[in-house]
Amino acid sequence: MPNQTPHPVVLDSVTRLHGTGERAVRALDGVSLRFARATMTAVMGPSGSGKTTLLHCAAGLDRPTEGRVVVDGTDLTGLDEHALTLLRRDRIGVVFQAFNLVSALTAAQNVALPLRLAGRRPDPGQVADALARVGLADRAGHRPGALSGGQQQRVAIARAVIVEPAVLFADEPTGALDTGTSRAVLALLRELVDRHGQTVIMVTHDPAAAAWADRVVLLADGRVADDLDGRHDAPAIARRMADLEVTA
Repeated sequence: MPNQTPHPVVLDSVTRLHGTGERAVRALDGVSLRFARATMTAVMGPSGSGKTTLLHCAAGLDRPTEGRVVVDGTDLTGLDEHALTLLRRDRIGVVFQAFNLVSALTAAQNVALPLRLAGRRPDPGQVADALARVGLADRAGHRPGALSGGQQQRVAIARAVIVEPAVLFADEPTGALDTGTSRAVLALLRELVDRHGQTVIMVTHDPAAAAWADRVVLLADGRVADDLDGRHDAPAIARRMADLEVTA
């Protein structure tokens, strides 16, 4: 990875309000976090805790009401929509639960899409390498409808990392997958961190998925309720989540 920023993503006193006046909902309430390079962080919390809002603000998909977000050394606060779009395209990768592949395109064409949107001619070797990295070298010519859910998610990951982003955000990446397929996708994300130096921030509700992470950030009512550094097993994470849900 070309990026050497120690903390590719920094949130500084980020607050996000939805709505105005007395009905405004404080989805994030003064959240400050730093995410270290070449690590995998799981973000968890009860329903309505602000985890999806955190991901959207950190990925430049939404703007904070207050505070600032810095990605790959660039403060997003002062960027206009065009500059923000370019930064998202070039330095941020996002993988969604629903895969969001283009059904009419082959796996290889889907992977190459970010390069084409950036006005760059895709290098077939680069596309092939991205597919090989996710274990789909032999599926390059298949359209999404001919791939399993796990294979589609792998194509989505290859598409997200082909531009070598500073950070890869994953929004419930295993939410639509069975247990065995989920493990394979999580192992792939882990490999991207350990072998390729990728930074991964993953929103998940699943303690088994969070157990793959180097760190688990727990949100409640838009605030950081706990920050578990180091690997933790799924039962320990589930117990901490249960404590949060009881007090929520």
